[in-house]
Amino acid sequence: MGEFIHRPVLLDECVQALNIRPEGNYLDGTLGRAGHSEQIVRRLTTGRLICVDRDQAALEAARERLGPWLERVTLVHSNFDRVNEILDELSLPGVDGMLFDLGVSSPQLDDETRGFSYMKDAPLDMRMDQGESLTAANIVNNLPQEELRRIISQYGEERYAIQIAGAILRRREDKPIQTTMELVEVIKSAMPPKALREKQHPAKRTFQAIRIAVNDELSSVERMLHRAVPRLNRGGRLAVITFHSLEDRVVKTELVELSKGCTCPPDFPVCVCGKTPEIKLINKKPILPSEREIEENPRARSAKLRVAEKL
Repeated sequence: MGEFIHRPVLLDECVQALNIRPEGNYLDGTLGRAGHSEQIVRRLTTGRLICVDRDQAALEAARERLGPWLERVTLVHSNFDRVNEILDELSLPGVDGMLFDLGVSSPQLDDETRGFSYMKDAPLDMRMDQGESLTAANIVNNLPQEELRRIISQYGEERYAIQIAGAILRRREDKPIQTTMELVEVIKSAMPPKALREKQHPAKRTFQAIRIAVNDELSSVERMLHRAVPRLNRGGRLAVITFHSLEDRVVKTELVELSKGCTCPPDFPVCVCGKTPEIKLINKKPILPSEREIEENPRARSAKLRVAEKL
């Protein structure tokens, strides 16, 4: 496996958004290859950084990258939606900032053995946490046709979901689909010629959908947001980077809801719901990467950063 060149997305914007205090406590809920974490911990003196990732390989690589600051770093092998349990186990009632860089990391995409990429042949895996049992092969070869269609349509927003699910069923009746390239071949066989000529790779949406299902990504994001906000100290910042419309919709909807106050009907003379805003939105519209960043790192193209502050 070659050495990874990791370019953290929206790095300067994230550091600025977190409004880092040298004595503060921070949590990077999606450590990846520690690009964001390194810049956070560099700014700490007596503060502490908790680095969380589902992928054991990410934690092992980060141990070396964050070596000079390890006395201020705590590495945790877990999913970010367990933020409550993580902070409880560390006896931390709250933190001053949290960062979540959602989706699959560049090293996971680039690692040919992990099965995330539709450009390289590998076993159908797609697990972010390789300790979990559910793989892409389980989903592709075992789910009923209607459930496959739902996943591909809902999580991939793929307009040919019915045809692709049907093609998968026909192929697996002959023999199991075991590799990424076998799945790509099946997907292509189900799509009309005009779809195969589109700029976007024909398997991109289906692979995204299966990956989301394997890792329960959207539900994890919802759980994370509901658990993270109460564990922010007053004035603490929450920064979330998304990479596709489904994630961004979840984050936007949940943050807007958490920023609302009274929900009583307008004709009520007094508030009876007692609801008060938990956060204020720092940016009403998402922060996007610059043209220069996109040129240097094409994977940043679809990134959106949303920031909120605990009231």
